[in-house]
Amino acid sequence: MRHACLLLMLVMTIAPTAPSAQYARKSSVAHRGASAYAPEHTLASYRLALDQGADFVEQDLAVTRDGVLVCLHDPSLERTTNVETLFPDRFTAIEIEGQTRKAWLANDFTLAEVKRLDAGSWFGAKFANERVPTFDEAVALIKGKAGLFPELKTPEIYEGRNVRFEELVAAALDKHGLRGGGTDPRTPVILQTFGEASARKLAQMRIGVPVVLLIGRPDGWDAARVKQWKGVVQGFGPAKDILRQLPDFVRWAHAEGLTVTPYTFRVGDLGTFPSLRAEMEHYLYTIGVDALFTNNPDQFPRR
Repeated sequence: MRHACLLLMLVMTIAPTAPSAQYARKSSVAHRGASAYAPEHTLASYRLALDQGADFVEQDLAVTRDGVLVCLHDPSLERTTNVETLFPDRFTAIEIEGQTRKAWLANDFTLAEVKRLDAGSWFGAKFANERVPTFDEAVALIKGKAGLFPELKTPEIYEGRNVRFEELVAAALDKHGLRGGGTDPRTPVILQTFGEASARKLAQMRIGVPVVLLIGRPDGWDAARVKQWKGVVQGFGPAKDILRQLPDFVRWAHAEGLTVTPYTFRVGDLGTFPSLRAEMEHYLYTIGVDALFTNNPDQFPRR
């Protein structure tokens, strides 16, 4: 009996604290929808993600000139729409990710103008005339069927533009009953952002849903820095390579009750793994992450 008690005490000492109850199980997040098979951030991509059993569907959020949240990965429209053809002179010279270039910023267009754009033909002819969805439209499609995982995308782009990004997101969650009492348990919501200032603002606002801080580089991350974010965010979203470079990161996060959701798992980016399923299994069940972002939700390994 004495040996059993000592063993129990040892297990309690070395076992990490369980991460916050952010996910009901190991979870798949459909990255930009089922974006391996349909144009990212279109209703077609979101619909397919649901059909493929995604636990959460991701929406990157941008803000139009008239203050509407739309689902768009880039801060500008030219990569995934025909905006250059319809509005050839409406570009802005702006620095994005360290490079100054022409960009057709979503924030320079009204929702009516954005809705004129073809957001599907770039991916394939059968998706011609897919439109950039509003966040409202995404919620209407997904609510009750899966969770929502919106990202406050590139918050720094709105500096000096009188855009209150975090407040717009809070208002949208309230409009759809996605935070506070009486929320639909079938539609959990997790917010995410690369913006440290934005994450802190969401915490100050008491946003009422979990927030994930995205991490693109391993520089400067250690157990002490992870601990500093406890109480501000409820989890981290590191690039998957960071977990190879910092093999203790998951342990550091779990010790503080924080989840880890790496990105992005897709065919064509497997490293030494023989298949996408094998790669995801390694991260989920060997490294021990809580969920992951994937372009291929149909390949997610369940146990």
